[in-house]
Amino acid sequence: MNALPYDGLLLGVHLATLDDTRPGGHVIEDGALGWRDGVLAYVGPRSALPAAPAKLAREVIEARGWATPGLIDCHTHLVFAGHRAHEFDLRLNGASYADIARAGGGILSSVRAVRAASEEALLAQSLPRARALLADGVTTLEIKSGYGLDFDNERKLLRVARQIGEQLGVTVRTTYLAAHALPPEYQGDADGYIDAVIAWLPRLHAEGLVDAVDAFCEGIGFTPAQTRRVFEAARALGLPVKLHADQLSDLGGAALAAEFGGLSADHLEYTREAGVRAMAAAGTVAVLLPGAFHVLRETQLPPIALLRAHGVPMAVATDCNPGTSPLLSLRQAMQLACTHFRLTPEDALRGATVHAARALGLSDRGLLRVGLRADFVLWNITHPAELCYWLGGTLAERVFIAGHPTS
Repeated sequence: MNALPYDGLLLGVHLATLDDTRPGGHVIEDGALGWRDGVLAYVGPRSALPAAPAKLAREVIEARGWATPGLIDCHTHLVFAGHRAHEFDLRLNGASYADIARAGGGILSSVRAVRAASEEALLAQSLPRARALLADGVTTLEIKSGYGLDFDNERKLLRVARQIGEQLGVTVRTTYLAAHALPPEYQGDADGYIDAVIAWLPRLHAEGLVDAVDAFCEGIGFTPAQTRRVFEAARALGLPVKLHADQLSDLGGAALAAEFGGLSADHLEYTREAGVRAMAAAGTVAVLLPGAFHVLRETQLPPIALLRAHGVPMAVATDCNPGTSPLLSLRQAMQLACTHFRLTPEDALRGATVHAARALGLSDRGLLRVGLRADFVLWNITHPAELCYWLGGTLAERVFIAGHPTS
């Protein structure tokens, strides 16, 4: 039995704790992190340690650079089969997102690929994407279904998401997104498909496969009335909701998510002030997805000034998906959020940590604070702004999940 106070102790780094409750601010120069049983037990200056490091921990790590909370990717569609590089080409030749979707591309293209793939093949294709995110500092991620659009294939997607978490030792929050697109077998009967989506949900939830429920509320997706029905089914099961809201038009999606106490409303390019006010009142997080904005070459910016004015926390995520955001770096998403949306580097870092945790309903991570999970990243940088400054490259020296280094 270990009689020492800490399992591990990280010394010599500067800490960007992001903990605004700390006297003197959230930055600690020449800091130290100590952890035990996967939880942070010391966060403070090295000089305030009560004894020589060797007497405090089984493992003492001397390092340089900066440590931050582990990054949290709170919106991904990471489990899919194949790719849609040809759609990238089509868009650059003038086709719109809606044009491609109406021609049977877009989401339905990925649906065909997923339905043709075995669970083992899906896992084999998806694991490298998850590993890429982890290598760049992610310690928690959300994965949505939505490329199956029938019971067996939605279940397959959610099962693979769970397996990714088990194999990589990372927290994976699963989101049921069967209301993502209308499958071919339900063409002309969107309400009938929503009936099926609602019927599948209790069965998948009973198998432990669903942490939250999402929908695509949009002209090429589902109406507010249909989305409301899905959310009512989620509420009956005690499941939180999230929403792809107001990406291509303002159908009141942000306000609808807020009405149901949604964890987040995501995209938000067309959200007006009424929706922002509703989110602020409900405590709903705005999830910004600059990867899709960038790839689709959008010009309609999310209402950043309104979100700031009303105090709505802004998370940042990759939206990793095969069609509109083939992005395998949350740090790159942070950079894009700064470039396109004019977030500051600190805004973006908070968006990928503390606010992203809130967007997943997780209160045990996102900050470097005693009592929270020992999820943190040691970065080879001289200032935290470098996380959003460099385009590409490898900055994460070591990534720790619950106090354990990732491979």
